[in-house]
Amino acid sequence: MRDDNEMVHGVQRAIREQLDARGISLKVVAAQSGITYSSLCGYFPGNERGSTPRAPTELPLSAIRKLHRALPADILNLLAPEGWAIVRLPCEVDFDEVDKVCRDFCATKAAAHHPESEAGRDIGPSEAAKLSLVIPLGKVA
Repeated sequence: MRDDNEMVHGVQRAIREQLDARGISLKVVAAQSGITYSSLCGYFPGNERGSTPRAPTELPLSAIRKLHRALPADILNLLAPEGWAIVRLPCEVDFDEVDKVCRDFCATKAAAHHPESEAGRDIGPSEAAKLSLVIPLGKVA
């Protein structure tokens, strides 16, 4: 079993991979979150110029609280333990957002049942993980 620090470092690397894959630069995250760019580089180190990736620095709670200003919810949810989710509680119900979440869920679920999907007609592990991210949003609204 991996120790907790190693698991958290893996999550921090996964967050960086998601940021890079979506074209979200650390400079933009710094500007929106109020966390310094150099701190973000430590929390979410990349694989710059083929160098050996270094271990991320410990991510303090104060930084996690600021990241909500800059990161999409599904990336923030990588920080939550399995079976938990970070969700924004709305002050008022946004019915257009509820509609969007429901339609996204239905489209993702339908795609997961496609015979050529990850587990054929069954829902595979990565598909289930994707679907479970949507469920808490539907319950909150």
